[in-house]
Amino acid sequence: MKDAEFAFPGPLRDRLVEAVLNGEKTSTTGLLAEYEHYREPLPRVGERERVIDSAGAVVAVIETTEMRVVPLSEIDIKHAIDEGEGYPSVAEWRAGHEEFWHSEEMRAALGDPEFTVDDSTPVVALRFTVVERFS
Repeated sequence: MKDAEFAFPGPLRDRLVEAVLNGEKTSTTGLLAEYEHYREPLPRVGERERVIDSAGAVVAVIETTEMRVVPLSEIDIKHAIDEGEGYPSVAEWRAGHEEFWHSEEMRAALGDPEFTVDDSTPVVALRFTVVERFS
């Protein structure tokens, strides 16, 4: 079973994991470039992953219920809201995600100090459900 690690360890991951655990976060978006960089297979419907918190502990298991690879411009309001981060519009969701994807930490993880996204950037849009929680 693979690990689901939302963002990098720290305050953002802690908020995202809490949103997963309380049911506010039922979707997530990743860069296809990240899967390709790490040579990771794309998630499949029915696949289960361990949710990892900032301390490295397994706190839940999620199951992928939908997986789409789409251009960034195709992310809609339902997907953005279901990410559980409180963004009231796709524009605000995108601004927040672009800030993360353009961060030094993410660019370093991708091995590309100039990495940037635009409307055509392929993203992996996932929906999931929590199937098990650990205390």
